[in-house]
Parts: sequence; C-alpha cells; structure tokens
Amino acid sequence: MAYRDDTKVIHIGDRVIGGGNPILIQSMTNTKTEDIKATVSQIHALEQAGCDIVRSTVPSIEAAKAIAAIKKEISIPLVADIHFDYKMAVAAIENGADKVRINPGNIGSDDKLREVVKAAKERNVPIRVGVNSGSLEKHILERYGGVTAKGLRESALDNVKRIEDMGYDNLVISIKSTDVMMCVAAHKELAGLTPYPLHVGITESGTDFSGNIKSGIGLGLILSEGIGDTIRVSLTGDPVDEIKSARIILKTLGLKKDVIEVVSCPTCGRTRIDLIGLTRKVEVLAAKYPYDIKIAVMGCAVNGPGEAREADIGIAGGDGEGLVFRKGEIVRKVSEDKLYEALKDELETYGKTVL
Repeated sequence: MAYRDDTKVIHIGDRVIGGGNPILIQSMTNTKTEDIKATVSQIHALEQAGCDIVRSTVPSIEAAKAIAAIKKEISIPLVADIHFDYKMAVAAIENGADKVRINPGNIGSDDKLREVVKAAKERNVPIRVGVNSGSLEKHILERYGGVTAKGLRESALDNVKRIEDMGYDNLVISIKSTDVMMCVAAHKELAGLTPYPLHVGITESGTDFSGNIKSGIGLGLILSEGIGDTIRVSLTGDPVDEIKSARIILKTLGLKKDVIEVVSCPTCGRTRIDLIGLTRKVEVLAAKYPYDIKIAVMGCAVNGPGEAREADIGIAGGDGEGLVFRKGEIVRKVSEDKLYEALKDELETYGKTVL
C-alpha cells in the first residue's frame, strides 16, 4: 500500500524516503545545467533554505557530463530530469546522478527503456516514474475520454509494470496534474495499489501567489490522507521560494518539527507600527532557526498581547513602542525601532537554552 508508513524505503544518495521516514522537500534548478557555476550557486541557496533533494534538467550530453562536476560541489542528492531521449538518462546515470526522473511513455520503445533500466540497475540508482496530465498516452486518453484521475493512475501503474517486468523495482512514482482536485483524486486512486513511495506536487501551479494557494490546498489534502513521501511546491519564480512554502505546508500539517511557526495579525486601523514590514523581516529571520516554536508578531494592544502570550516568543506593538513576551510573560518594553532586535535576541537566548 502506498500510504506513507507502508511504502518501500528508497535510498536517494544519502537520503531515504518511504517507510514512514520524514517527508523530504525537493526543488528543481532553473539554470542551464551545463552552466556548472550558476547551477551550483543556486543549489547552495536551496540547501541553505532547507532543500533535501534537488533536480536538474538534462537535455544534452553537456548537461549530463555536468552532473559529475556539480555533485562534487553540493551536499544534497542530485536528480536528473529526462524527457524523450533515453541516451540522456543513461549518460546522467553514468555521470553520477542519484536518481533519474523519466516518463516511460515519452522515452519510447521497450528497447530504449530497457537501456535506462540496465544502467540504473548496474548502479542501483532509483528511477522516478513521472506521469503528468499533459503527457498521457493516446490510448488512455481515448479510453477515459480525456485526462482523468483514473487515467493518471492507470498510466502510472502501466509504466511501473513495464519496468518491473525488466527486473527492477527501485522506483518512486509521481502523478501530477494542473487540476488540483484531479490530482488529489488521482493520488487517492493510486494509494493502496502500489508499494512504491510517492513524490507529490501540483504541476505548473503558477506564481508565488496562485501557485502557493493551489499547492497548499492540493498538498494539504493529499498529505493529510497519509499519502506522500516527498514533495515539491512548483512555482514560477525563484526555486528557493518553493522550499519556504513546502516547509510551511509540512509544519502546518504537523509533519515537520524543525520549523518556526510565525503568526501575525492582519492589521487594522488600530495598528500604530509598521507591522507588515516587521513581520516580513521576522519571517526571514525565523527561517534560519531549526526550532519547533511559535512566534507571534502583533500590531496593537487589543488582540496583540493575548495572542503573543500564547506563543513561545511574541512581540506586540503599540504607539511607536511595543512589548516582548516569553512563554506568556512580559519580559520588557521597547521602542518600535527596537522590536526586531529584541525578538532576535529572544531567539538567540532560546537557542542557548535548548542547544
């Protein structure tokens, strides 16, 4: 069964997914992979943000050869993303890719797929079988009258069987759709019919505005069912933002502990400090600390102190000044321009007491 606690354990480099292991966060570089310097720089930024596994496209032999050089400079597993040309998958594996992502349907004949499987088997490299709503096989589209959840499930299972019949089962499955509810339904269709871990995401979801909403809803519904072993929030923009969003989604669902939860009030006419600017700074600051705590950033004396008292650390603004709370107790009063530094001091103090 493909529910989180029961899936097969798969090793991707030095990381593991499946079998109830923590859900790992992925992203994908948007640099030209053969531009080794730019790709390594972006991966370092992703690592710092909390990315567990990174994927890069391999459309050419130059990109495949770059895999070897890139891997020497990074500390997280590198997945090669392949479309159409089986030779690129083989070359990526030969150059040290920790996993390859293919859609067997667009790789082509069994002979071509068998070459990919052979190379993966020789090095025990996992294959991620990726099926997207935009690339379903013609016979499945005809059978179901278009793209459907059942069609996505059938395509995934058919392609997995092709690889299993070639004697390989070091597999991960992903079934993605731009239609959020279809994607949710497809995962429910698939879970329980396969032992392999599932990579979950809403494909081509959009910008950091619409994409975050779609991904939050879709991933929330799927993950809350106990489905999903690794995730990606697909956004049109900086890949680092994908990591930030994924961490918040997992934290909100109680599936990740080493993330600070930041709560803040929506502001109103009573607010007398620059709460929006302050909260944005606090979010950036909080992302640097691996603490399982809640921080409250509140804007006025009506709801602020009460909410701040419920957090591990809190600040509540007033008229050019504010209060700092720790575990529900007021610890000091500072001017508005000192609130951020006061909160930072509290985080540093907290770190010294728990580390």
